[in-house]
Amino acid sequence: MRADGRGGSPTAVLGEDPTLSDEQRRRIPGLLGTSHAVFVGTGVDVTTLRFFTAEGELPACGHGTVAALAHRAGTEKRNWTLRTADSHRMPARTRPRGLLVRAEFEAGRVGLREPSSSELAAVLAALGLGVEASGACMATLGRPRLLLPVPDRTQLLALTPDFPALAAACRQVGLLGCYLYTRGEQGFAARMFAPAIGVPEDVANANSTACLAAWLHTGDPKRGGVAVDMGDHLGSPATITAEVVDTPPGDQPLVRVGGLARVRRTVLLDLPA
Repeated sequence: MRADGRGGSPTAVLGEDPTLSDEQRRRIPGLLGTSHAVFVGTGVDVTTLRFFTAEGELPACGHGTVAALAHRAGTEKRNWTLRTADSHRMPARTRPRGLLVRAEFEAGRVGLREPSSSELAAVLAALGLGVEASGACMATLGRPRLLLPVPDRTQLLALTPDFPALAAACRQVGLLGCYLYTRGEQGFAARMFAPAIGVPEDVANANSTACLAAWLHTGDPKRGGVAVDMGDHLGSPATITAEVVDTPPGDQPLVRVGGLARVRRTVLLDLPA
């Protein structure tokens, strides 16, 4: 969300319950009107996270991680160790700001490569872009996604993808989705399309913003972090920050990502078997 508490990507946060089947977990986003659900388990020294959309489980979810941290933050500054379903461990920290919580975590190392012409061709038409699109990057953090720059915010906001065609193309290429971004006088803005995982457009996508920070860092190693606006097109504005914190020679960039969140409401959910 934004610093004034507006907007953000609604995310369902639930305590881990080993009796729940994956099918039941997939129903949660639809029942609560969210794109994602995160299931949080507590241990002696680690907090476990599992992420689901209506299409199934994800290995990682950036805004779901921020939501989980905000839900568990309390009223004092705190450091955390998070663990995802694939046993990846992530240092994290929360800093309460009144009703809001600033949450940051090390998203992991980002794999970067140029997409092939056939991979690009599979998605450009569905995005409504011509074959002249350039500057694309295939970035992997948990799962691969396509990063693609567009000239300005006007073109970014005017995009009207063919979602069924884009879902098919992303499945064909093995993509989580497509993150389109621009930089202008107002700073960075982006939109994330992921119909292949049941999310036609994501309000805020933190892991893709982490990928963008890593990609920009390869062209300018002295660059600081980035702050990216998302969700304005959907009437739910959000700002996500990301910065490269470590890049050993020959290794992939390690990125810290963060955002603001708050607990909006608590519901009692009676989930049928």
